[in-house]
Amino acid sequence: MSKPDPTKLADWQIADEYEKHMKTVYRLAEELGIRNDELLPNSHYYGKVDFELVLERLKDKPDGKYIDVTAITPTPLGEGKSTSTIGLLQGLGRRGKKATGAIRQPSGGPTMNIKGSAAGGGLSQCIPLIPFSFGLTGDINDIINAHNLAMVALTARMQHEFNYDDAMLASKHLRRLNIDPRSVEMGWVIDFCAQSLRKIVIGLGGTTDGFLMESKFQIAASSELMAILAVSSSMADMRERIGKIVMARNQHGEPITTADLEVDGAMTAWMFNTLKPNLLQTLEGQPLFVHAGPFANIAIGQSSIAADKLALKLSDYHVTESGFGADIGFEKFWNLKCRISGLRPHCAVIVATVRALKSHGGGPPVPPGHPLDPVYTEENVAMVEKGCANLIRHIQTVKRAGISPVVCINPFSTDTDAEIAEIKRQAEAAGARVAVSSHWLKGGNGALDLTDAVIDACEDKNNFNFLYDLSMPLSKRIETIAREVYGADGVKYLPDAEDKLKKMDADPEISKLGTCMVKTHLSLSHDPNLKGVPTGWVLPVRDILTYQGAGFVVPVAGAISLMPGTASDPAFRRIDVDIERRKVTGVF
Repeated sequence: MSKPDPTKLADWQIADEYEKHMKTVYRLAEELGIRNDELLPNSHYYGKVDFELVLERLKDKPDGKYIDVTAITPTPLGEGKSTSTIGLLQGLGRRGKKATGAIRQPSGGPTMNIKGSAAGGGLSQCIPLIPFSFGLTGDINDIINAHNLAMVALTARMQHEFNYDDAMLASKHLRRLNIDPRSVEMGWVIDFCAQSLRKIVIGLGGTTDGFLMESKFQIAASSELMAILAVSSSMADMRERIGKIVMARNQHGEPITTADLEVDGAMTAWMFNTLKPNLLQTLEGQPLFVHAGPFANIAIGQSSIAADKLALKLSDYHVTESGFGADIGFEKFWNLKCRISGLRPHCAVIVATVRALKSHGGGPPVPPGHPLDPVYTEENVAMVEKGCANLIRHIQTVKRAGISPVVCINPFSTDTDAEIAEIKRQAEAAGARVAVSSHWLKGGNGALDLTDAVIDACEDKNNFNFLYDLSMPLSKRIETIAREVYGADGVKYLPDAEDKLKKMDADPEISKLGTCMVKTHLSLSHDPNLKGVPTGWVLPVRDILTYQGAGFVVPVAGAISLMPGTASDPAFRRIDVDIERRKVTGVF
């Protein structure tokens, strides 16, 4: 087939052309070495893989090279991290390497909002695009159902305990849990950006209409169940983690878990199929696992441990994706995901664009849905030079982990040779390999320089080490991340967060948990308006959540919400169905 021109066609139109020549999921599996009893097709072109069967069969096979893809601090438009992940995978294929990739499943929130489905773009995409973008094999739907079932169990129990005496509860085989309604941290989930559901009141009506209380919704990817999906290494592991989820506390401050509510088994039943990674492909036919969810600013934001362990047994090179910049996505990959999985990366790719570096060099805001200011399409080497401080900070973060950084310059047609040369000069001086990668325009052939740099970096001496030890008190861990990764002068706590911190630092069980920071992805700091490398600031922590099942505590910094909002010009305005061709149109 002749290659479509990405400068003239929308992503969904390019995907439509390539999907006419897709490999079947049976062929993908066969080429990877997956047996028929290990493959669970959902259609002719995608399906799930029973990774526990594969891992048992290949337990003695050495792992392939492990590569993480992260980025500099992005603009609200994103800088092409998923596209670069797929482009690198296609480049490895062009170099004759047996390679796999893992990206996160898109949320309906950004797909229907301003960021799109994160399927890549141009000639580096994941297909089939429409199933990928609209629920795929149902993992997110299962998470929503399991999460909301837990809330049903909690709120029903509160109602019954309020209405029944102890004798009546005993007759129904229930013990009084004495749930404190002021201590309920968990809310409901939905997979859209619905700001009107951030704060709600439920149980209005009579005593048969539920327990009257304040409640909330958060986006599905921020559910602890999504984090559990990302970090579980087996079904037994997932089952144990689900039973540890803390939903509220009783009147004495003791945790009320899903196991206390006897809902953990049913939740695991809803989650049963989610743990098996989904197998799709790139436009050029390389195998791509799609598993777990996005939003590293409000969640762990990693492709799953299950997908990575599976792929590392099946391939010689495996490219996995972490959310947003290296300050949050890579930091969580480094200190949470790798600690839990026991896997060690060989290098990390940092995606950078001239556009984002100009933003960090003093450029005007980049509001989604509006034309770019001319400064972003006209040469301004001085602005790029100033913005490179942000890139260098991320290079230093990757090097602090003890692995080699590779900077991937993701170019736009308006970028000039002088601007790109300035990025290369500063990145190389900071100790990184650098490659300009034209995968969006040329597919795998455009990613060959990046591919060669990554293959070379994978051979470097590996001194991978964690930023903090779990024996370190939580307060010290938060400060270490804030100072060494974000560049803060220190940390301050709002009263509620300070009270929780004191209790957590004194709790030996909590001290064993990892630290999953929540902050804006648009700045190294907590303030999305502070670009470049901010100095002279203190990280404000306003709350600390406990994700005991996932295995970490969640300090929340700044004004970030677990429920994003829908913009005034969302993508759903342009998504439709071509009735005659029986095709969904407008997805990007």
